[in-house]
Amino acid sequence: MFQHTKAQKQQRNIPGDLAIKCPECKGILYTKDCQRNLKVCPTCNHHFRMTARERVELLTDPGSFVEIDRDIISADPLHFVSREQSYAQKLAQERQKVGSGDAVISGHARIEGSPLALAVMDFHFIGGSMGAATGEKITRAIELGIERRLPVLIVSASGGARMQEGLFSLMQMAKTAAALARLGQEGLPYISLLTDPTTGGVTASYAMLGDITLAEPGSLICFAGPRVIEQFMHVKLPKGAVTAEYALQHGHIDAVIHRRELRSTLGRLLRLFQSTIERRDSKPLQIVGNKGR
Repeated sequence: MFQHTKAQKQQRNIPGDLAIKCPECKGILYTKDCQRNLKVCPTCNHHFRMTARERVELLTDPGSFVEIDRDIISADPLHFVSREQSYAQKLAQERQKVGSGDAVISGHARIEGSPLALAVMDFHFIGGSMGAATGEKITRAIELGIERRLPVLIVSASGGARMQEGLFSLMQMAKTAAALARLGQEGLPYISLLTDPTTGGVTASYAMLGDITLAEPGSLICFAGPRVIEQFMHVKLPKGAVTAEYALQHGHIDAVIHRRELRSTLGRLLRLFQSTIERRDSKPLQIVGNKGR
């Protein structure tokens, strides 16, 4: 006489990226709210990682960025093969995922009206590792600064040298450092911005060679990571021993700047540098020698 039916549950398609968990305070954040806040946790101030293109959009004047050397992509000089896949397959997969040819994008732009050459690394592409293409693009960005008499900004986010390219990767440390030496000889400034993480061969080369070195709060900055140090040295590192704040406290960097203040800080520095470059370039060359000779 009576028929019992089970209530039908309404299925809701909830997007998987609707919310994210802050790794610092463990709070749950709506993804859109976090993005509107420049990918910074409003509760604990944790700075989430950004892609290179998000970083360019954050720092540069709208519509001013012109990308160069987009066609330079990593090759597979060693025909490297891991257990899961070949390096060539990994590169193709990463290019499709990130939408860039390598772990850095480079070009020229303006920040608060001041022109500059820049290279911005992307940790989302094989951990921001530095291969031959990465080093070539960074070197060309520096050379663009020399050619056009522009300050250079490099934004680092890297796990270090790319092991799949062996010595071809390690060579980029000397290559980029040599290019920066030429930039310095031309009297042109280099600003290095360290973001989370900046480690390995990148830290041991161009990341720490800035005339001005800035970092975002909480960024991991080191050569070897804390776990490697603890296992090798058999010591327990104090909390925060490899962070931007620790580096600032020990004189390794010049300032730790909140993400919302980066653009204005860089704008002030670039205006100062630009006026210095213009005065130097307009000053006639003076040959100094001993009097009477």
